[in-house]
Amino acid sequence: MNLKTVAVLVAVALLPLAVRPAIATEIWIFAIFGLGANLLMGYTGLLSFGQATFFGSAAYVAGYLLKHYGVNVFAALGAGVGVGAVSALLVGYLCVQRSGIYFIMLTFALNQLFYFIAYQWTTVTGGEDGMPGVPRPEFFGIDFGHPLAYYAFVSALFLLSLWLMKRIVESPLGKILVAIRENEVRAQAVGYSVPRFKLLAFVIGGAFSGAAGVLYAMLFGIVPLEAISFVFSGNVVFATLIGGSGSLYGPIIGSFVFIWLSESVSTMWARWPLLLGVAFVIVVLFFRGGVVEAWSRLVAWKMRWLSSKRTT
Repeated sequence: MNLKTVAVLVAVALLPLAVRPAIATEIWIFAIFGLGANLLMGYTGLLSFGQATFFGSAAYVAGYLLKHYGVNVFAALGAGVGVGAVSALLVGYLCVQRSGIYFIMLTFALNQLFYFIAYQWTTVTGGEDGMPGVPRPEFFGIDFGHPLAYYAFVSALFLLSLWLMKRIVESPLGKILVAIRENEVRAQAVGYSVPRFKLLAFVIGGAFSGAAGVLYAMLFGIVPLEAISFVFSGNVVFATLIGGSGSLYGPIIGSFVFIWLSESVSTMWARWPLLLGVAFVIVVLFFRGGVVEAWSRLVAWKMRWLSSKRTT
């Protein structure tokens, strides 16, 4: 077990002691969301402003099943993961036909399409009022209505998601996705079907986003319309970039920073987005790898300093 894994486990154990359980739970949900977005953006090189499409669609479907049919939490999760993957398949099939700015605009446009469907379909989604009354049903006698019980459940799913994503990015598939990010033309020349692998990354990222959407709906007991908006997609992009795009642990760090600022600091200072903006500017100008790169540079500088001290 490496140091990073130990740090994550310690954070899972101690986070409810530092912040309210609801905020701690939201951090790990957003981290799952970030893992899916990072597979596209960080490992495949696809900047998507449509991740909320999969997140929100799964949240609506699972919320409807929980509210009207009383399914258990694992059935709702399964449905959400399936909806996230299928919606990502449909959106991704259209988007991977283009690249660059055209790809980005397609993800944005299709996200807006799903947003306005949710906005207009008031009999199901509730429109701009959202879908309230999403329950957290008991499972095998465990009352997920208790904040700490639900936190433990979400934390376990986050750790499972992190393990799965680690296996994916370290597998041959992960290496192919990185090759596509680095040089798409060369990857195509070697014999890889670039559109198919991009689409596969879309589907996997959509499945992770769908799982996060279901957990989000159960956490707050409502599916807000904002959960399927492009602003929500932008939030996960910013969080991933601040934490470190292309790093497995970057979205986790970014999720903590973003949720902590939005949920804790916002109660003390209404202009908290200024801090997020400053952090984003610093990342873009000086640390393209986010907090992960900044930490690596600090460690490398310290090692060089210690080495120079020994030689003198």
